[in-house]
Order: sequence, then structure tokens, then C-alpha cells
Amino acid sequence: MDDISNWTVAQLKNELKLRGYPVGGNKKELFERLHNPPNDQEKAKPGNDGYLTIIGYAFANTPFMPYLVVSVLFMAGGGVISYLTSEPIPDYELIEFDTDRTRLFAQDLVDLGHPEWGGRMSGTIEEAAAATSIKQNFTDAGMGATIETFNVPMFEILANPILRMCQTGGIVPPFDPCGPSDLASTITEFTHLEQFVIQGYSGTQQINFAQNIAVIDLGNGSENEDWDSASGNVGMVWARGDVSGNTDLFLRAQESDLFALILVNEKQNCDELISGDCVPFFKTVDVTRFETMPAGIAFLMVSKTVGQTISSEIINGTQRLGLDVRVDNEGTRDISVPCGVIPGSSDDMIIFGAHHDTVYNSPGAVDDSSGTATVLELATQFGALYNELGTPEYTIKFCTWGGEEEGLFGSSAWVNAHQEELRDHLRFYVNLDMNHVDVERNNGVVLFGNNPDDMEHIFNIHSKFVEEYPVLGSTYGAQVLVVESSDMPNNSDHAPFVYDIEPGGYYGKAIVCYGSGSMEYHTYLDTMDRFNEESLAVSGIVLGSYARWLAWG
Repeated sequence: MDDISNWTVAQLKNELKLRGYPVGGNKKELFERLHNPPNDQEKAKPGNDGYLTIIGYAFANTPFMPYLVVSVLFMAGGGVISYLTSEPIPDYELIEFDTDRTRLFAQDLVDLGHPEWGGRMSGTIEEAAAATSIKQNFTDAGMGATIETFNVPMFEILANPILRMCQTGGIVPPFDPCGPSDLASTITEFTHLEQFVIQGYSGTQQINFAQNIAVIDLGNGSENEDWDSASGNVGMVWARGDVSGNTDLFLRAQESDLFALILVNEKQNCDELISGDCVPFFKTVDVTRFETMPAGIAFLMVSKTVGQTISSEIINGTQRLGLDVRVDNEGTRDISVPCGVIPGSSDDMIIFGAHHDTVYNSPGAVDDSSGTATVLELATQFGALYNELGTPEYTIKFCTWGGEEEGLFGSSAWVNAHQEELRDHLRFYVNLDMNHVDVERNNGVVLFGNNPDDMEHIFNIHSKFVEEYPVLGSTYGAQVLVVESSDMPNNSDHAPFVYDIEPGGYYGKAIVCYGSGSMEYHTYLDTMDRFNEESLAVSGIVLGSYARWLAWG
């Protein structure tokens, strides 16, 4: 065989593919596979080539979040293939998991939120304080801890936003309609957070009552709507099932020179949190699709009832719109990535991660204080295992990410900074993003990954979990899924570990857990009142036990 020591990952994978061998794994694993070819049974193993989708069910009827059905089950494309090897099941040892301590971790994070808005928005003092606290927790767990900062595109909210409307007095035409001289006027002030929220990368705009700016109904906001009719005015889009994403809507608003864009929520959490209403929530935009950010266009989402009020009283009535939104969306800010590490006997590593930032308008108890608290509890447990069992075979890292909510900025920057190390030594990355279950509404988690061997172990460990924790096992179901690498969803911090370690056909290994029942997602209602620390034990014990088995046997 020619000297392959200097081959790239792409060259190694191409050679393996030509030979009909599995092509998953890091550079070291690919190199070893060429030197020690797999036997015929391993060579033919379904899914090792990354082209077959294999799905194993721990509890087949477990519901989970609808967007995950699209991202995972629909991507699975083709039927369900049962996958169980004839090899003996290892004698896994389950780790401990302290749910009370995990709740305290989450509560500490929530307490660090913005004094008015509740959130730990990326690039703010609240997010930096969270990162510092997390680093200290890693230190307390007995491991080396660091914080890396990365300068990324990030908007900054400069003042408390205002949205209101006014009915002029109409007795004597005032010099200043709806102003101090208009004594008979009536002003309705909409409540920030509860009735409206800013959307990601909104620009700055002030609209006074005296301007009498028109609000134009743009239906579902499709490209077929008459966007130009809203030029120099305010456009209002009804967010229903067929509405375009925020990025497309904001681009259309920019192309048509709108003063502001109002999105009415008729799509998510309707009648679930507030009877008869749909609570507004935060969503971001993809900044890479803009040549320049529209700095002078305010971008808001309002509740369904507020949208109906604006429609009846302003669009089809005589009231006037007032708006004051001040956001700098053209700058950059520093975000933080704290990590703790347990050094192993090799440089090959397992990484657990979650995002510690939240949207600006939410305490983020579930999204994603739940995931971050789980990472902190796992770090605590593994610190104790390190003291008890000594050096693990793998280096084990625990990291949390800033910048997730605005575009996966923290994890993407960190992966880019550690690209060579990850390419050569990453065994897999575990992402915990809302691994939480609201048992009053739902009872399931989904565990999915792009390596069949890993997911088979997780399937088996979950079976043992159910045996040893029968109450938890009967209360909380779990689906164990294998997803083709090219079909892994791009919606959380696992994505850079799958797609960005070495672009061009190389896929890193990742395992992801999502929970269910988070209707408060990205709203002011995502508080500790609905936090269920018990549910975090499912993913914490199952995924943590797999890492323990790999690290110490």
C-alpha cells in the first residue's frame, strides 16, 4: 500500500468507499480501518456507509416536538429498519444523577437573567455572567476550566421597545394629534414581552402618531403579496401554517423599503398558554443572506389578539400607530464558551454541550437552562468518577455555548478554532438542547445520532435504565433514532460538529437529545414554574452512562 500517513480525511474516505468499507469516524479511525480492514460481517453492516437509515425504538409511541418529526422522521426517508447485532450486550454501569442539584444549577442560571426581560442574550453582561458561573462550576467539579471568547455578528437592544396606538380626540383638530394638546385622545399601550417582542436583528425605527403612518395588510407575506404597497409604511404579515421564515420576510421588507414589519402569531402555542390567544415569541434571521442589515426597519411579532386589534382599529379603523424600537443590528459582540476537561490517556475526546444563552425575552428555564444544567450535573458526576476510577481512556470535555439563538455562533466559532483537533480526535459530540419533558403535556424524549454503533449502545443502555429505574422508565418514554449524516438537522449546536469540522464530505459524529412539551419556547413564560428536573435524568443517565462505559469500561 502507498504511504497514506499524509492523506487528508477526504482521501481516506474515498479509498475506503472504493473498497466498500465504512466511511464514518475521525481521521485516526479511518487510517486504522485501512490498515486493519473490517471483516465481511462488519463491511456489510447496515448503515456503516452512511447511506442507510436505521431506526430502533425504545418506545415507539412516544410523541415529541413537531419540528423534530419533520427534521428526523421525515428525513429518515424510507421505512424502519430494525437493527440489533448478535453480539452480547455489554454490562453497562449506570451513572448517578442528582436531580435536586440539577434544578439548582438551572435556577442559578435563570437568576442571572436580565432584570426586566429575563433573558441571557448573547453578548450581554448576563450571558458573560452565566459563562463565568459555569466555568466556576467546572472548577468546583475538580477539572481544568477555561473561557474562550469570540467576536461575532450580534444585535444590541438599546432601549425598552414601545408599541401603541392612539385614537385622536376629534373635537377640535389639535396641533399635535394624540399629543399633549389632543386632550380627548385615547392611547392604548401594548405590553412588551406579553403582547409583542422584537425579532432577531430588528433595526431602529421611531413612528410618531402625528406621522399617521399606514399599516398595510400583506396576508401571509409571500412573494406574491404586494410588498411595494407598504413602501414607506408598516407591513403586517399573518404567521399561519404557510408563512415564510423570518429571513425571507425581512429581506422582502428591505427590498420594498418598509418602515417596520409586524408579524402576527397565529401559528404557535395558540390557546395553549393563554386562552384565546397566541403568545408572541422570538425568532432570528440568517445574517449571511443579507449584504447589509436593514438598519432602519423595526421587526416585531405580536400576539394574535394584538394583530386583530391593529387590523380592526388601524388598518380598517381611524386609530394611529406609534412605535419606538432602538436596536443596533450592524455590529459585533463578544460571546463566551466555557469548557471543563478531564484529561484522558489519549487525545481522543467525547464532548458534552448545551447552550447557556437564551433569547432576550425569556428566562429560558427549559431553553436551554435544562440542557446546561444537565451538562453541569454530568460534569459533577464525571469529576467524582475521575477521582474514584482514575484517568479515563478518552479525554472528556464539557462545554456550553453562547450565540446559539442568533445563529449557532458560539459552537461554530469554537469548532472552527479547534478544527484540526476535532478532525483527528473527536469520538462524538453530545448535544443537550431542551432535553426536558413537561409530563403534564407529554412524556417523551428523542435520542438521535448519525452513527449506528453508538445508537445501538444507547438503545441497550436505555433498556437497562428502564430496568433499574422502573418508575422513571414508565413515566418517560424514549425514541432512539439513527439519522443519515447528511440529514442531521441544522437547528442546534451539534450541526457544526457534524458539518464544519472538515467541509467536503466529512461528517463528524453527534448524538442529540430533544425533549417535548415546551410550549413556552422563546416566550416570557419559559420560567422555572414548569421546570421538571426529574425528566433530565433520562438523557443524563443514558448518555452519561455510555460515555462512562467508553471511558472506563
